[in-house]
Amino acid sequence: IGGEYDSNVSIEELDANSNQSDYALTVDAELQVDHQLSDTTDTSISYDFSQSMYDEFSGLDRQTHLLGADINTDLGKTNTGVSLFYINARLDSEAFLEYYRASPYVSGFLSKRWFARGAYVYSDRSIEQNSGRDGESHAGELDLYYFRRGLRSYFNVGYKYKDEDAQEDRFDYKNNSFKARYIHRLDVANKPLKLEFSWRYEDRDYSSITPSIGEKRKDERHRVKFDAEYPVSERGTIQFYASYGDYDSNYPRADYTQEVIGTRYSYSW
Repeated sequence: IGGEYDSNVSIEELDANSNQSDYALTVDAELQVDHQLSDTTDTSISYDFSQSMYDEFSGLDRQTHLLGADINTDLGKTNTGVSLFYINARLDSEAFLEYYRASPYVSGFLSKRWFARGAYVYSDRSIEQNSGRDGESHAGELDLYYFRRGLRSYFNVGYKYKDEDAQEDRFDYKNNSFKARYIHRLDVANKPLKLEFSWRYEDRDYSSITPSIGEKRKDERHRVKFDAEYPVSERGTIQFYASYGDYDSNYPRADYTQEVIGTRYSYSW
């Protein structure tokens, strides 16, 4: 459970932003079941629930249900598997988004400190409020990890290419995105403080002319985030996060900036 401040309440899937700030109460829950099918094959099923409740923009209260499954096999030097997700999101208790995702992947250590993961991602989504944005996408992902001090200190860089095919041609686009993360754990009062710094960049080129601007739309998105987690009990953790997003576009509705600051208390058992 937590709370956050959003400087520009928005719905990214609809290119809608209010240019106004608000506070929100956030609630999250997750249940996961793991099962070992054999000496080399594991499977897991998970359910995630999240709810955000705004103070003033109650019409944008969002509830999300996520059902996931993963099966993976250890082949020795590599690990291969497939992950499946189904997401159902609601706005103000009304149907909003359905999203299906299937992703086969392969991963493994390249050396003692370097780890790589590659994946193909197929997704299909539908949006109740704007069926023209319904569509499917194909994507390829590559992540590299460098373990400076094992899980106490490591870097992650990644690249993703995505081809989105929507019902209306003006929403078709190709996307190149990059990310960089650094995770560091240090002991504070004999407990591990986890710090994470991340940066993401997206370059979207739309394939058809957007009628309202009379040209092809182009978006560039920069997002930076800082996250800190610290255990306050055997099973309880307090989290603080802050992010800044710069959404640059020649389509005015998608051109804005956003700051989010929040805190959360988590309990696991």
